[in-house]
Amino acid sequence: MSDSYIRSFLGEKEKILLETRQHWFILFASILFEIVIILILAGGATALVMFVGPLFSLAYALLLVPIISMIKDILIFLNRKFIITNRRVIEITGVFNKNVTDSSLEKVNDVKMVQTFLGRIFNYGDIQILTASELGANQFRYIHDPIKFKTAMLNAKERLPMDEALNFQEAVEKSIPELINELDQLRKKGIVTEEEFQQKKKELLAKM
Repeated sequence: MSDSYIRSFLGEKEKILLETRQHWFILFASILFEIVIILILAGGATALVMFVGPLFSLAYALLLVPIISMIKDILIFLNRKFIITNRRVIEITGVFNKNVTDSSLEKVNDVKMVQTFLGRIFNYGDIQILTASELGANQFRYIHDPIKFKTAMLNAKERLPMDEALNFQEAVEKSIPELINELDQLRKKGIVTEEEFQQKKKELLAKM
């Protein structure tokens, strides 16, 4: 999945803090059956060619079925991502048709993490995000390094009020020069006196 696609739906001043996928166990479990079938078919086709004749080399074409299925599973795994930004948590799935589900950090009420014994050994687990939205909860299963994911999400939620305050301050600072310019235009038209202009300008600059 290209970074340009991910960044295409990010908001202004929204930045990615963490990207992760499901644990590689999920990929291995998905393609294990295909690998076994490929080995069986390859062995069978080779035996036919060796002991019966080269005409049976066409049996190798049967390998295309499990190979295509395996490629499909790999693409599904690679195109499923879990992303934390400074504003929300995003899940992206789909190879060609993309499905994007996100939960705003400000609506996150609680985060539940479940790790089995094997999950603790191999560092995977489930993350459930409880929100105040109509969806109620989002669950990310078999996510890689769930502790890091949960910590990053909670830290981002904790910093959210500070980020909003900084964004508001930046917006105010950007608007002050525009206000001063508008006052200057009024001064040039004689609507505002020089003394009034200087006084208002001084007050606005003090807010920056």
